[in-house]
Amino acid sequence: MDRTAQLTTHALDRGIAYDPPSARATGTGTSGATSTVGRRSLHVRAAQVLDDNWTGSSTVPSRSLYPHQWSWDSAFIAIGLRHLSPLRAQTELETLLAAQWGDGRIPHIVFNPSVPLDAYFPSPDFWRSSTAGRAAGAPRTVQTSGIVQPPVHALAAWLVHLADPGLSRARGFLAGVYPRLAAWHRYLLHQRDLGGGGLASVVHPWEQGMDNSPCWDAPLARVVPAPARSFRRADLDHGAAEDRPTDLDYGRYVRLAADYRDACYTDRTRDFAVEDPAFNALLIASEHALARIAGELGATGTARHTRAERLTAALVDRLWDPEKEIFLCRDLRGGEDGQGGTLIPERGVSGLVPLLLPELPREIAAALVRTLDGPHFGTGTRLVPSYDLLGEAFDPHRYWRGPAWFNTGWLLERGLREHGERERADALAEAVVRTADASDFAEYVDPFTGAACGATGFGWTAALALDLHHQRNAAAHGALHEEPHSERQNLDKS
Repeated sequence: MDRTAQLTTHALDRGIAYDPPSARATGTGTSGATSTVGRRSLHVRAAQVLDDNWTGSSTVPSRSLYPHQWSWDSAFIAIGLRHLSPLRAQTELETLLAAQWGDGRIPHIVFNPSVPLDAYFPSPDFWRSSTAGRAAGAPRTVQTSGIVQPPVHALAAWLVHLADPGLSRARGFLAGVYPRLAAWHRYLLHQRDLGGGGLASVVHPWEQGMDNSPCWDAPLARVVPAPARSFRRADLDHGAAEDRPTDLDYGRYVRLAADYRDACYTDRTRDFAVEDPAFNALLIASEHALARIAGELGATGTARHTRAERLTAALVDRLWDPEKEIFLCRDLRGGEDGQGGTLIPERGVSGLVPLLLPELPREIAAALVRTLDGPHFGTGTRLVPSYDLLGEAFDPHRYWRGPAWFNTGWLLERGLREHGERERADALAEAVVRTADASDFAEYVDPFTGAACGATGFGWTAALALDLHHQRNAAAHGALHEEPHSERQNLDKS
């Protein structure tokens, strides 16, 4: 049943049926945030954000700053939407996958043709997907970018299916998305194994999703920036300059993207090629999810589970630093250390994300928890920062150079729960929901104060806060928390 419209009506403002009775009576929801008289519940306000950002077939991250469909945003948004409308959540993923390229890549942006070109840069006329991407099988009927984003889509598809298996089966949802998701993984595992060690590489910082992380400073330093006069930054029309990447960094992003486009989006000879732990951890998690999807469709998922285990071993072998007790990025063009390339010494939140992997060795999972709680990420913070608190480049407000993000908080909560750290997971879930609520669903926040940065009414913030809020309500009422291992149990029982 589609509850999105119902939740956002004035009638429900007067009598909300989706919070526990005790919470409605006291004015306090299960997130712990105290409501003022007349203030709508977090559930309803998050639903309103998602409804406001809905275009009819997909959800924009932000109406002002990001007015198109973004790849990993849509995956996270679908995870929250499943609690409001499983049909809308399925449509979100189907719309994104309809823009897939012939070589299997899922582009990081699907452009809305009704949005003016100057509303966002780089715009469709920069990427020229239908011409520059022709050899790679770019679609002719829709304009997209040519780069990708982290592969969280199969995990999202599986969670969306679990929200309403009957609807999913009746619509053939998994049968429709499975071949596209399999092609997406095949592209990453074959075309993007640029280091030869089994891991996927990113060829642009935007692909990893944590665009402005100091982890990219060393490999980006080799890139000659595009002239400032050759592009106009639309992001500064909607966000404070001190919260956004510098002009120098942005010039390097533009140069890399233009060179990739001019090479017709071929992957093998890129000047920027980095193996990132979060990108690969999400690929591994999605391989497990794809195995479960295969099982639901009557096929065996054994080969995919085995591949995920093999990728986990490669991740540990190539990116784990036992002294720093965190996973690091590997710069494949930055020298040689015996494994091709060199590890980048910067500690980013990306290096903690592999905690969500079930086959991670116990001693490594324990070390990641120590790092998460320690001085580099945990001292005095409300939420986990995106970069090392003790790093020279730390900035609590500048894009991915220190602020806390809600999608990484959601992933780390999942990882803590996967490895039996229930109390820590509960505390992180509480902090994510509280901070999302207090910041008006901000794009990202100061990790110490929780002050909003970037856009507000941000899609994945609302969606993931809604997901954690829903799961806390379910746990409070004795329902099974939807943990990673329980998903396999559900499949085994189906």
